[in-house]
Amino acid sequence: MAFLDNSGDIILDAVLTDLGRERLSRGDGSFKIEKFALGDDEVDYALYDKNHPSGSAYYGLEILQTPVLEAFTNNAASLNSKLITISNNQILYLPIMALAQGEQNREPFYNGAYLVAVDENTQGNGNTVSSNALNMSTDGFFYGVSGFANDKNPITVDQGINSTDLSNKETLDPSLVETTYMIEIDNRFGSIISPQGNNARLSYVDDDNIATYMLNFNPNSEFFEAGWRKDTSIGSAVAGPRGTRLLFKIKASLDLSTSTYLFTRLGSTTSLPGLDGSTVSNVKFLDSNVRVTGVTTGYRLDIPIRFVKSP
Repeated sequence: MAFLDNSGDIILDAVLTDLGRERLSRGDGSFKIEKFALGDDEVDYALYDKNHPSGSAYYGLEILQTPVLEAFTNNAASLNSKLITISNNQILYLPIMALAQGEQNREPFYNGAYLVAVDENTQGNGNTVSSNALNMSTDGFFYGVSGFANDKNPITVDQGINSTDLSNKETLDPSLVETTYMIEIDNRFGSIISPQGNNARLSYVDDDNIATYMLNFNPNSEFFEAGWRKDTSIGSAVAGPRGTRLLFKIKASLDLSTSTYLFTRLGSTTSLPGLDGSTVSNVKFLDSNVRVTGVTTGYRLDIPIRFVKSP
């Protein structure tokens, strides 16, 4: 949905989702707008010019003249930057979310992405080790079908204020602490599991095959590192006060484990480190993202994932 200001009447441009159209077509009153969110995806705040020669009335003029996006139905692209309301006007810093790569031996990327092996042949941890097995001790490589306990560390997302102006020993304002995260992943490729290998509870799968998982601190404590917030001796991806640390792994889908169809249609091939220092050629791969969103602040983090399958 978008508001279009045509220098006269304010026009509300609304496009219904597939579910919205289906409920509206019923004609039984089941179509009700109960919640909504606002965003400012089209606004570039770097255009704010406090040194404008014409004075303060012109500081934000370029921002106000920015064209407004029309409504569109692509849920993967809409409302990337949601607006939030904060009642405490003493807050000067807003928290972020960042990957804890290399902090306390957390896994870094392998050439810009986390790699998830999709079958036993690729992992090399079955009864018979394949000559094409990858070197799973390589940084950034994850087991995708079994042997999850062998992963050094899960994918780790740190939430907090990334500024040295505030000590990491200070307490983050409770209204900014994320206690619920939304994780989205392409359901054709994989699912979300805990560091211990337990399946996360699936909330729903939309019409674009994007699976959504809602992880709350209380019933899903295995997805959170409890002592990280207060124990500043533990490394962190944020420099200032801490919120919560989210932990998870990815389990490859049955389609990727047992078939090459999606790799052939959507992916390509590459060479990756094998066992004993060898190089495995013609490794099939396909690239995707896992999106993590903090429900409290709306902050989003896209994590690049590469699913790999040895020949």
